[in-house]
Amino acid sequence: MMRQILIGMTVSAFCAGAAVAQVAPEAVAFTEGAVEQSLSGAAGNPEEGKKVFATAGLGNCVACHAAEITKDIPFPGTVGPTLDGAADRWSEAQLRGLVANAKMTFDGTIMPSFYKTSGYIRPGDAYTGKAGTEPLPPVLSAQQVEDVVAYLMTFKE
Repeated sequence: MMRQILIGMTVSAFCAGAAVAQVAPEAVAFTEGAVEQSLSGAAGNPEEGKKVFATAGLGNCVACHAAEITKDIPFPGTVGPTLDGAADRWSEAQLRGLVANAKMTFDGTIMPSFYKTSGYIRPGDAYTGKAGTEPLPPVLSAQQVEDVVAYLMTFKE
């Protein structure tokens, strides 16, 4: 009986893990810049997304973008477009694609690619002054991308 319970628990854990599969950065499927599938296999958390959006060591989106909804975050940037109404302009899949790798939508953009590991023009190795070696870790994890997308989905007019 105990063996059957342990086998059942193992199978359940395996199936649950298979259902929530993370997409590796090199396996992200872009369709006209959009990414339909969740990168983490889980829903994003807008509160965590706001932290990533505002934190310099993470996404630091606020360094380039401003929006009325982010007026409580100091020092909004003006380099990128305003994000007011972002959820009205772009679908969740399009926002996911923009956060993961905006260059798949806007070829000449200076926006960083937050979820890729190779194809960089001049990667740096932290603050050493030396070139980094690919593959590099992505700037954000799959779940952090999902969290930022969930936060951006709250940017309604």
